[in-house]
Amino acid sequence: MTNSIGELEKDANCIFVIGSNTVENHPVIGMKIKHNKLYNGAKLIVADPRRTDLAEIADVYMPHIPGSDVALVNAMMNVIISEGLADQAFIAEHTEGYEAMAALVEKFTPEFAEPITGVPAEDIRAAARVYAQSGNAVICYAMGLTQHRTGTDNVKSVCNLAMLTGNIGRPGTGVDPLRGQNNVQGACDMGALPVVYTAYQNVTNEAARVKFEQAWGVSLPAENGLVLTEVINKAYHGEMKALYVFGENPMMSDPDLHHVEEALEKLDFLVVQDIFLTETAKYADVVLPGSCFAEKNGTFSNTERRVQRVRKAVSAPGQARADWEIICEIANRMGYAMNYANAEEIFEEIRGLTPSYAGINYARLEKGGLQWPCPTEEHPGTPFLHKDGNFSRGKGAFAAIDYIPPGEQPDEEYPLILTTGRSLFHYHTGTMTRRASALDTHKPEPELEINPITAASKGIQDGDLVRISTRRGGLNIRAKLTSMVAPQVVFMTFHFAEAAANWLTSSEFLDPVAKIPEYKVSACKVEKI
Repeated sequence: MTNSIGELEKDANCIFVIGSNTVENHPVIGMKIKHNKLYNGAKLIVADPRRTDLAEIADVYMPHIPGSDVALVNAMMNVIISEGLADQAFIAEHTEGYEAMAALVEKFTPEFAEPITGVPAEDIRAAARVYAQSGNAVICYAMGLTQHRTGTDNVKSVCNLAMLTGNIGRPGTGVDPLRGQNNVQGACDMGALPVVYTAYQNVTNEAARVKFEQAWGVSLPAENGLVLTEVINKAYHGEMKALYVFGENPMMSDPDLHHVEEALEKLDFLVVQDIFLTETAKYADVVLPGSCFAEKNGTFSNTERRVQRVRKAVSAPGQARADWEIICEIANRMGYAMNYANAEEIFEEIRGLTPSYAGINYARLEKGGLQWPCPTEEHPGTPFLHKDGNFSRGKGAFAAIDYIPPGEQPDEEYPLILTTGRSLFHYHTGTMTRRASALDTHKPEPELEINPITAASKGIQDGDLVRISTRRGGLNIRAKLTSMVAPQVVFMTFHFAEAAANWLTSSEFLDPVAKIPEYKVSACKVEKI
């Protein structure tokens, strides 16, 4: 997030939520947005294929067709530019590339975008005017925006929108990605990406690489590594012999599970380190019992870049160990000396190599969390980025982005669009929440959300068992009739192993930059059983 969670409740005059079912997937943040809307009079714009809880109270709701995000945002920018609502002073002083972007969006009139997005032209105009004229406006997005073959383009588009209106670099503005899990931000900060070391220092940058080589006493590769989707493909083709899966469950969370299953079975050696015997662990040669958040010390970095202490509350059961202890012992047995006394010692190494964490230490964190960048021990932390339009790269870069349709389009055989997501009551692959009896009582089985109009055309009633099929295969699941989804869209969560949505999704269409699969758009058909 460029800005802080608290700003959504008090500083933002307008909140544009796109591709995020915030109330269910980020309930605390959703509560703050609702409070600002209901009690402070903030304007609310929601763009989502499903009529979510926030959509019910939105000033403008745009139920766009899954995968049409670029066309929708380009059309909003077309209105802002053509009606003279752009912040020309901010653009001139703090950005570059405006002319190319403006030239491209010229064709994206609301009337041009309407058949692509399914959103009436006047609603697009209304949303653009509200966003541009409200004062402090912030954009919140989640995986509904990123999990497309054009996920990177989608994110760049909302960044274009923020810069076009000068809504960056002050409280109540910005672009706020709502992270999908509690320490996703921290994992990325720590270099759990194959192209960077900690704090996004590029693997291909020689100075950064030399710094880490000297700190660790090893030679490091100068090439980028592989992302998970590439790893699975390498394993499938026999080019990857061993895999160590740590706190991840690709046999539920990755697309086209038939493909994942075959890939895992072709490995010579699979290690899984987790707190439960997950669907992936069932394929493992060795399972290492790790520890959960309450069983270890350390830090988490949340979605607003806030680094927070985690303190051990209970001992790990049985043979389970703290994850860092397991990793250190494996390294030592493989011939590399990796010895730390405790988690704080590891953090001291982190901040010595990570400029944005340099000023954070355990003593300071005892008093509360700190938001990076925090370069010195006297620095108070950074509530919002790019203050006064001062971007870390110098000037903000507009990107001229054309609309590219999803890889799969509905056709005669598969006339509907399947999109996937989460439920309030379960979390990700259900590894923990499906074992919580109270949560499982609220949501004990998977359901396929289907519009009553579509259901009636197929003779389907609420609660009927139906079969949903894509080009990857089919699943049997209960139908839930609801007007939350449009007639051409059906929706299911991916929490349930007994009807795992990712048996149906495609691994064929990946974002060319981030390699993210197109989870949110799969052509499908639904039949009553």
